[in-house]
Amino acid sequence: MSLRNLSINLATVCQQYTMGQAVDACLAKGITAIAPWRDQVQATGLAEAAEIVRSNKLRVTGLCRGGMFPAADKDGLAAAIDDNKRAIDEAVALQADCLVMVVGGLPKHSRNIGSAREMVADGLAAILPHARANRMPLAIEPLHPMYAADRACINTLEQALDVCDLLGDGVGVAIDVYHVWWDPKLHAQIARAGAGGRILAHHICDWLVPTRDLLLDRGMMGDGIIDMRSIRSAIEKSGYDGPQEVEIFSAEDWWKRPGEEVLATCIERFLSTCTL
Repeated sequence: MSLRNLSINLATVCQQYTMGQAVDACLAKGITAIAPWRDQVQATGLAEAAEIVRSNKLRVTGLCRGGMFPAADKDGLAAAIDDNKRAIDEAVALQADCLVMVVGGLPKHSRNIGSAREMVADGLAAILPHARANRMPLAIEPLHPMYAADRACINTLEQALDVCDLLGDGVGVAIDVYHVWWDPKLHAQIARAGAGGRILAHHICDWLVPTRDLLLDRGMMGDGIIDMRSIRSAIEKSGYDGPQEVEIFSAEDWWKRPGEEVLATCIERFLSTCTL
């Protein structure tokens, strides 16, 4: 079966490889799509990273990440807006499909999640003209509610799509199964996203039971309880047939294994548990 729709988020092998090394390892196994993080691009150098993408004819399924808008004051929000404009420029240089937006949680000492969500909408609205001018889609990634305070105050696909409807063209969603598998409205909201042409990315990993660390204990597909095929079926029925991007943070397991083993397992599990 083809690996055309398999992408590797480079966080999955960030402890084993630099960006250039990860690309070489992916290409050796027939993987031609990646999603780097901004710190990896910075460590490599933007010009060199862009040349790696161009010379190897890679598809960049997303650049991680923009966002983190909520701030304690206007200066903080302005700084976040400036940084997100730079992130847009970096995504353009890498010819990414989208800039993934992890929107941010509550500002320090705040207890007002409604205000934080308003800051997110305001921040996205402020950078959207720059994104549109550069034809770079912004993909809001709703995160599991356990991250509402510190990482993302947008926690369901429905909330993310409400922001998309508010802002209009140029904004969509990244559907990460780790964050949305539990949502009773998931399939209805996937259909809504597809009808509006809002699905920009599909991220995969698994939810382990028990989960030992809320951030750094994601599972390899098939090792947990997420129904990968059911979610993928809904996504494809909605009209999106783009790559599935493996994104695994695993401090005590996969980050400690040889990179070649990790990539080989990603391929095997993608084919055995994630494709229809």
